[in-house]
Amino acid sequence: MIPISILDLASVAEGRSIADALQMTRKMAVAAEEHNYSRYWLAEHHGMRSVASSATAVLLSHIGAATNKIRIGSGGVMLPNHSPLVIAEQFGTLAELYGNRIDLGLGRAPGTDMRTSQALRRNSEMSVDQYPQDILELQGYLGAESRPVLSIPGHNTHVPLWLLGSSLYSAQLAAQLGLPFAYASHFAPDQLIDALTIYRNQFKPSEQNPQPYSMAGIMVVLADTEEEANYQFTSVQQKFVQMHTSRANTPFPKPDKTISESWTPAEKHMVNHILQYALVGTKSSVRAKLDAFINQTAIDELIVSFPIHEPKARLRSLTLMAELRDELQ
Repeated sequence: MIPISILDLASVAEGRSIADALQMTRKMAVAAEEHNYSRYWLAEHHGMRSVASSATAVLLSHIGAATNKIRIGSGGVMLPNHSPLVIAEQFGTLAELYGNRIDLGLGRAPGTDMRTSQALRRNSEMSVDQYPQDILELQGYLGAESRPVLSIPGHNTHVPLWLLGSSLYSAQLAAQLGLPFAYASHFAPDQLIDALTIYRNQFKPSEQNPQPYSMAGIMVVLADTEEEANYQFTSVQQKFVQMHTSRANTPFPKPDKTISESWTPAEKHMVNHILQYALVGTKSSVRAKLDAFINQTAIDELIVSFPIHEPKARLRSLTLMAELRDELQ
């Protein structure tokens, strides 16, 4: 069985506070370490009432202090929002605090709306067209070579970089730079196979990565019964409907048994398409779908998110996924 990692958004659940979300992320990371997950990653988003991981490096330090061996990192930092030097200093600090268990996953999307994106940028001239150059600059700051501008901390930490994406562009760039590649199939399924194929076919070996290394994401809602899993899954189903309506910027919704009565056929089709790779059910009912996904993609690692409103149900899903991994080992 391939390694399994976790992607978290520090979800702010309806009826709960941001502080609750941050403490839940800590509990999830501790549980992930106890159950031998490989990595615990946090994603950068801004201005979203349902996501509390905007200050990604700060939150990583929170979970780094609560864990001892699990790799922690960003999935990802949206590099066009930031100066490469600032990111090098932040993740260099994490590396000095928590040793060789820090990952720096990078994306080029803003992770927010355009107005918030403009507020984040250090100047109005910044563009995603600078993304490849920013990656190389960031690599330089984290490397051993002396530079006119030093990242302290950061210099000589060699924090490993990953490229994240939901398009063929990111796959091509990861291959060109010889970096590991993670595809966001948990919300962008359409180009998964094409992106992985391009990445492997065009990969150029690097000192850090002599071989291509690929990861793909899925959402997971496991429970002890099918009914409970399907009920908890209605939270993320509602969220995707909200994201396409005027109610987009709301906390992560409570599960709703009446969702089938409230969404239109078009909304149902849209959500089912986006979440086509999601594992929803019991360990026994999702086993074949998990096997099929891994075999179809030939990925080296799987990263899962648990889009579940109820804290106990989210922790239970994490436990069941670890049990399923061990049973398939």
